[in-house]
Amino acid sequence: MKIDENFVRANDARFEDEQYSLGKIILIWLAVAVPMPIGAFVLSPMLASGQMWDIGLVIWSMMIAGMVWQFILSIILLRLENVPFKWSALKQRLWLEKPTDPKTGKSSYKLFWWLIPAFLFYAAIEMSPFEAMVADMVTWLFPFLEKLPSMDIESLARPEFAGAWWLMGIAIISSIFNYFLGEELLFRGVLLPKMKGAFGRWDWVANSVLFAFYHLHRPTQMLAFAIGGLAYSLPSRRFKSIWFAVILHGLEGLLLLGGVFAVVSGLAFP
Repeated sequence: MKIDENFVRANDARFEDEQYSLGKIILIWLAVAVPMPIGAFVLSPMLASGQMWDIGLVIWSMMIAGMVWQFILSIILLRLENVPFKWSALKQRLWLEKPTDPKTGKSSYKLFWWLIPAFLFYAAIEMSPFEAMVADMVTWLFPFLEKLPSMDIESLARPEFAGAWWLMGIAIISSIFNYFLGEELLFRGVLLPKMKGAFGRWDWVANSVLFAFYHLHRPTQMLAFAIGGLAYSLPSRRFKSIWFAVILHGLEGLLLLGGVFAVVSGLAFP
């Protein structure tokens, strides 16, 4: 443990100073963004042809595969940075720590009260008619988007999946990589601490935009995601704690797990 603490103290400035270049940030974004629409719009219809597999399940599996790739890429990037895979080093590099007050430099769990206004802002954008209005506007501008396969898990809410408890396993895996080890680890853990060199004080805005437009498999929702995602990136950057984003984003996971449970238990079909 003493070695770990010495390492952290010796490399505190290095983690902050060694920023990613704009080119590197874009390459990382491309590496995770491009596979998603290929999996959703090209590979999934091919694999589901002939009705051998449900198209919704195939798309879901492809999205999970894409998020697992994000986890793998995160590990590769950390290795390239020579970050020791020790908890004390990882939690500092990835901001896996309790919030730190930017004015006093003191860490405190009390700062998590900022989750309340962050959630209210997020809900006003992504849990209100605003998101649907934006999606309708985008579809009106680009009508061909209506022909793309649906990304909504709600399409699996059908009576034939009642009793399919294996879906809960898929939902759990999906939640782990969506809300922590995949999207959040890469965008808020690996990327956000390294974006100030390229974007300055607006790194949190750029992070939200990159995160939104990584959702090429959800083109009608990207604009709303860019705005709503500020609720993830701003407190994470201000207080240097990825947990703001993980907790807020993870609320979707609770809804997902609850919805899948309702389907497989038959509660959704009175």
